[in-house]
Amino acid sequence: MTTSSRTYLGIDHGSKRVGIAISDPEGTMAFPRIVLTNTKSLADDIAALAKAEQVETIVLGESLNYAGKDNPIMEGVRILARELEARGFRTALIPEHLSSREAAHIQGELEMHDASAAAIILQSFLDRELTRRGETRASDVEEVG
Repeated sequence: MTTSSRTYLGIDHGSKRVGIAISDPEGTMAFPRIVLTNTKSLADDIAALAKAEQVETIVLGESLNYAGKDNPIMEGVRILARELEARGFRTALIPEHLSSREAAHIQGELEMHDASAAAIILQSFLDRELTRRGETRASDVEEVG
């Protein structure tokens, strides 16, 4: 893995489908990639994709209810995070308040809406990281002249 790459992978974990998003190599923009079926090989499938994309950090949506407590899907998220860490990846959790609903609202209930939800989760993380590092996305810089 190259040290100049900041490619991240984002996950919207569901009991049946798991949306996957990948960032650009600079770690500034998230893009929907694929929707996987949640099977016993899920961690292996994600690890293979992450390795191929030279990802070091995988961002998972933290699924909480309105009271801020884990909802039923969160157990699977934590298990998946541990399985990915055991395969050598760093993981991060970020609140995913209604990302699937937001994705469906933006594009409708399309086949890739789980991947779009993963992109919303990942973009939220990337924006926080850019702010933390004091950087901005190129698209956020207004050209003058």
